[in-house]
Amino acid sequence: MINIGQAIILGLLQGASELFPVSSLGHSVVLPQLLGWDIHQNDNSFLIFLIATHFATALVLLFFYRKTWASIANGIIRSLQAREIKADDHDAKLGWLLIIGTVPAGILGILFQDQIREIFVTARSAALFLILNGIILLVAEQLRKRAKESDRGTLMDDRLAKITWLQTMKVGTAQAVALIPGLSRSGAAMGGGLLIGLSHEDAAHFAFLLATPIIFAASLLKLPELFQPENQALVTPSVIGGVCSAVSAYIAIRFLTRYFETNSLRPFGLYCIAFGAIATLLFLR
Repeated sequence: MINIGQAIILGLLQGASELFPVSSLGHSVVLPQLLGWDIHQNDNSFLIFLIATHFATALVLLFFYRKTWASIANGIIRSLQAREIKADDHDAKLGWLLIIGTVPAGILGILFQDQIREIFVTARSAALFLILNGIILLVAEQLRKRAKESDRGTLMDDRLAKITWLQTMKVGTAQAVALIPGLSRSGAAMGGGLLIGLSHEDAAHFAFLLATPIIFAASLLKLPELFQPENQALVTPSVIGGVCSAVSAYIAIRFLTRYFETNSLRPFGLYCIAFGAIATLLFLR
């Protein structure tokens, strides 16, 4: 069972690392092992706790982008009423892009999530995948297409609405790699966004919007287990972890939205390689 101190540390870690492109699940698997905690990553109670912290992060994302989501919801309603997506209705286009982009990760998660975690949930494999995550971020930076100069000065959501359906499917499929502990959902989505020609700022914005519905969907499937009688002792650590996750997620999203206005994924790639390599060496000892 997770104690209060562990819940605070894991909650703060999850909230930040879910949005930073460094894999929250990878860190949540590796850190307890490095600290010698008696936590079994495959245990159902640990998975429920992680889902609770993910749910708190999703609430923060929903709150932070509440105006965008309100516009998107109105746009989708308009498109359903008109039975078409009008060329100038960028909110409707963006809304349907997010729905399309969520489908690949949702399907793969439902079909293969349990099997993938059973295979790759060990701390050693998570450390190795953290190294791979860092390499992916560096490669995405190296191969990225430059954002169009003509798009400067337009609203961000209007720029995102110009993404094609196929490009959205590619980015949505990329974020499905987060099923493997050590590979980052936000990092994969940001990298995919760079490869289709988005700026760092737009790629991060699109990744955070894409993450919100998929995290909520995963939470709705697993979180009800928290309130079953056998998990009663898990409620307090999960609530505390969730609050800590929300706090660190809010700080992280405020920082990252400004950071990606002028900066790149390279520092995160180098960090993942270094942390993964150090953890691997420690595990080998």
